[in-house]
Amino acid sequence: MLLTITCTPVAGSAMPATDLGFLLHKNPDRVQEFGLSYGIAHVLYPQATAEGCTAALLLEVDPVRLVRGRAKGPQAFALGQYVNDRPYAASSLLSVAIGAVFRSALRGECTQRPELARTPLPLRLELPALGCRGGPELAERVFAPLGWSVDATPLPLDPAFPAWGDSAHLRLVLTGTVRLADALNHLYVLLPVLDGAKHYWLDNDEVDKLLRAGGSWLAAHPERGWITRRYLARRQSLVRTALARLAELDNSDPEELGAVDEAIQADETTTEPNAEVRRATGPIAPAPSSDDPAPTTPAPATSVPVGTTTDENTRPEGAAGNPTSVGENSTTTASVNGDEPAPTAIQRPPEVVSALHNVTDTPVGAPGDEASAGTTAVSGTCRPRREHPIAAAAVGADDDTPTLPLAAQRRAAVIATLREAGAARVLDLGCGDGALLRELLGDSAFREIMGVDVSTRALSIARRRLRLDRLPEPVARRLTLRQGSLTYTDSALRGFDAAVLMEVIEHIDPPRLPAVEYVVFGAAAPQSVLVTTPNAEYNVRYDGLSAGAFRHSDHRFEWNRAEFRSWAQGIAGHYGYEVRFAPIGHPDPEVGPPTQLAVFTRAHTATEGASQ
Repeated sequence: MLLTITCTPVAGSAMPATDLGFLLHKNPDRVQEFGLSYGIAHVLYPQATAEGCTAALLLEVDPVRLVRGRAKGPQAFALGQYVNDRPYAASSLLSVAIGAVFRSALRGECTQRPELARTPLPLRLELPALGCRGGPELAERVFAPLGWSVDATPLPLDPAFPAWGDSAHLRLVLTGTVRLADALNHLYVLLPVLDGAKHYWLDNDEVDKLLRAGGSWLAAHPERGWITRRYLARRQSLVRTALARLAELDNSDPEELGAVDEAIQADETTTEPNAEVRRATGPIAPAPSSDDPAPTTPAPATSVPVGTTTDENTRPEGAAGNPTSVGENSTTTASVNGDEPAPTAIQRPPEVVSALHNVTDTPVGAPGDEASAGTTAVSGTCRPRREHPIAAAAVGADDDTPTLPLAAQRRAAVIATLREAGAARVLDLGCGDGALLRELLGDSAFREIMGVDVSTRALSIARRRLRLDRLPEPVARRLTLRQGSLTYTDSALRGFDAAVLMEVIEHIDPPRLPAVEYVVFGAAAPQSVLVTTPNAEYNVRYDGLSAGAFRHSDHRFEWNRAEFRSWAQGIAGHYGYEVRFAPIGHPDPEVGPPTQLAVFTRAHTATEGASQ
């Protein structure tokens, strides 16, 4: 693992480049070694002249010492502790080495040349190998706002086999006129952020480390929320504290950063190895649900390597024998956001969204591959328009518009279809911790909303995340949270315009499906029913899923398109509904879309004609 720092003289100054040695407190004429808990750090100077001086930090990692005494954690595969990139790819190991070897330089201290420590210098930083699954664009997004010129080159998986494509590593070169202390602090914070993992357990001291190293520049960084979440490995209690303290530095509103939320939205808290691949546009959109592993389609990914620490609240509830909460955003499913910040409009509290956005009935998307069957394709794009954020997210855009993650596309499709149907009273069955409820509550078109889930813990999290106790009374009155099982009839579910089962049915044991069908279509019998479920055919596009494997361990089954269509048409015929189908996500020409949507509508005309 190698980092080189090259300095040239300041224009118009008599300062020799070798003064870099004063700032680093390392003599250019000597090779020095420093012992670390996981290896040895060497500091040497390949070049030391008045015209140019290069300091090299060479880190030799001992893999045995690195894993000795560590608790076993999730690995990318069975031999993950033995076959990995830790010895050579820049990561949190190098950040720790920078903090230990260049401690005084990191703090901007130089007793012999204090004025030099305050002077921006022409610097060139080079990292031959850096783990960055977001590609060169992601490196550009985090370093460019700090004044760096970024040259990021993807490294091939194997130079002898170009057809294998690029790896998840970059050769990174940063050039700019920056104070050395700032340059080192940029690396100290952003190396583990780009790598997406830390080699040590996080505690409350991490917030102080982040603010100490990034307080002078992180508060003004356009991606400060995303950087904070990645640096703190999505530990939500730490993230909220850090964002609140950052807000104090530039007098911004902590609520806009999500610092006052009890937890980040469910689709913002999972790790990304199992996340859907999207264009590597950097930290723009929230990461998807972990029900959607990363496809193997040849597009650059912005996923997070295995090894990050997740918050306790994201662990599956059903694992300990508690009632299982189903649904896309339930607590049984580890969900994603940490990786990438949601659009600002979606992160606002519902009452703010309602006040700021005037929602209009805008049709969604354009006919897709299945248009002949009455389907409407929902495009996963987001454009900066003054529409309701979910309605805008569902509208198609040109190729330069960043793609939303699949979880957000699902919500966009559901919201748009509900509005198209004119539904004002909506049931969210299997609501989990409330990601869809948040969007429904933020749209004044939905006058009455009920979220139902079997898990009281999931409902408690939803209540906390939606901040029902802080909402204006007219807004809070629109929402009811109800504990209940979909296998038992409940008179409270009757009289609604529409019911939504978003990523729910695949969590139900097949023998119980007929009971759920009767509860929803027979007893509750809303005018419209929306059902989304994974398309099993698309699983071949996900890296790491073996043949016949499911996207999530809690799934009881996954249907292909023909199976889902057969089930839906049977339900429609039995209970007096008409059904149409729509793809969600970008349809693959061979295996179809990642998610399939069925929209059931009560066949009033046919029923009335039969009765006459």
